[in-house]
Amino acid sequence: MRSATIERRTTETQIALTLNLDGAGVAEIASGIGFLDHMLTLFAKHSGCDLTVQATGDIQVDDHHLTEDIGIALGMALKQALGDKHGIRRYGDILLPMDEALLLAALDCSGRPFFVWEVTLPQPKVGTWDSELAEDFFRALAVNAGLTLHLRMLAGANTHHIIEATFKACARALREAIAPDPREQGVPSTKGTLE
Repeated sequence: MRSATIERRTTETQIALTLNLDGAGVAEIASGIGFLDHMLTLFAKHSGCDLTVQATGDIQVDDHHLTEDIGIALGMALKQALGDKHGIRRYGDILLPMDEALLLAALDCSGRPFFVWEVTLPQPKVGTWDSELAEDFFRALAVNAGLTLHLRMLAGANTHHIIEATFKACARALREAIAPDPREQGVPSTKGTLE
């Protein structure tokens, strides 16, 4: 089974996260941040991964620490669950529409973290969640999973739609990248490693 469980505890956050890459898109999410729970639930659905998150943190300060630390934990779990990346497709991309929003996600399970965020968010908040935290979440995910991840907005006006489209697009690109490649007999790199 390609799965991992991460427990991350700091003075600011406490996170228990389980990721199963070969799941059915089932999510059990409880972070205390409603919008983030919604985004993680649809991330699981569209990636096809099972995801369980039980998290608490200093949200009386703001949602930054908990959002970023969940991104860190999810990245760590993804890296651990992929192992040596034997037999995966490695690359994934999608052009994903959501109403007026159009997002491009492209990723490489390269082992070399690199993150590009070309997304403009018109409003500073969605509900009580700071919109800028979307970028922090995806950066933490990419760095800790060892992904090259590009997220680019091609159209959009509604901040909720734009952020939701980034989560869905990243999930769909990830679904493609981590899928088994029947033609790949080893690690999909001429170097022989993706570490």
